[in-house]
Amino acid sequence: MNKCIYLDNAATTFPKPEAVYKKMDLVNRTLAVNAGRGSYKLAREATELIDNTKSKLLELINAKRNAYIAFTPSVTIALNQILQGIKYSNSSVVYVSPFEHNAVARTLNLLKKRHGFKLIELPLQSESLEMDLDKMKYMFSKDNPSCVCVTAVSNVTGYILPVKNIFKEAKKYQAITVLDAAQAMGLIPIDFKELEADFIAFAGHKTMYGPFGIGGVIMNKNATLDEVIVGGTGSDSLNLDMPQPYPGKLESASKNIVAVAGLNAALDEIDIDKSFKYEKELTNYLIDKLDKVLEVKLYLPKDRSKHISIVSFTVDRMSSENVGIILDEDFNIAVRTGYHCAPYIHKYLKDKSSLGTVRVGLGRFNNKSDIDEFIKAVNDIIAG
Repeated sequence: MNKCIYLDNAATTFPKPEAVYKKMDLVNRTLAVNAGRGSYKLAREATELIDNTKSKLLELINAKRNAYIAFTPSVTIALNQILQGIKYSNSSVVYVSPFEHNAVARTLNLLKKRHGFKLIELPLQSESLEMDLDKMKYMFSKDNPSCVCVTAVSNVTGYILPVKNIFKEAKKYQAITVLDAAQAMGLIPIDFKELEADFIAFAGHKTMYGPFGIGGVIMNKNATLDEVIVGGTGSDSLNLDMPQPYPGKLESASKNIVAVAGLNAALDEIDIDKSFKYEKELTNYLIDKLDKVLEVKLYLPKDRSKHISIVSFTVDRMSSENVGIILDEDFNIAVRTGYHCAPYIHKYLKDKSSLGTVRVGLGRFNNKSDIDEFIKAVNDIIAG
């Protein structure tokens, strides 16, 4: 069988840059010690690596003097720390975009049950599959937002949400603003100063091309969070309360120094302008090819300039799962199928008859040849 054509980069980018593998191997062999828990040289070097990685992340989003970073094992844990660390009451009004991943949707559903707040879905234009900002403004004026949660890029449709406009309006009501940047950091520009975000959650293993096991919370220095996960920090150990200064208040347990090293190396490889331009070119190439297949239905925002890397589609009279199985078993092409852990958006896509969509997630290591092979496979499947 031919080499696998990997088109599931929205789940995790693969492969990683060679520098990531080399740095992780080196640190695993020479520096895999517990940072912040000892005064010996290796522990200090591990701490310096963590601090350097955080500094690179802050530089990436123009937040050098405006934010703290707390590392977590994943973006899901980061979002839980943010959303569960916010103070709510039964009079709170929380808005969520229809593109949210279950890392946000399920967490807010749990918190709604606990606190009794009002949870409202931000409005979508069903024909364009884009946010309805005018209707949103009216909704905010009627039910003033306490908190607004938005993803930067949809993991189902590839839509780049107008986050700056949404957060600007939310801040007129002093709302807390939360951004899920899992599909965005390292691929699209994020300017922390301009965005008016209180919290950003990120995943190292997606668009930054780092490894699994490292994500985090980026928080505005003027924002506050209650601690959610507590434990050892290596400091003030006789005190049963967590240290109060950020980011230490949010960082219990041993750091995954090997994953941190991989992210550190990945950050050196990031060129947002180059990556965006290349992936946009591939995305347009894929869409143009798929659009010519009569049996294929695409799910895209109307404004193609607000779209990157992720393309969802269905095939007439076939379940998405069956399409994915055939692509895998007969053509060695890896795609994702189903509902993609995104519970809200599918009622707009109306894709229940196909059991969700087939999702192609492009990355920097894909090329037009991959897409040509994929299109040929899709045509072969339809031909029977």
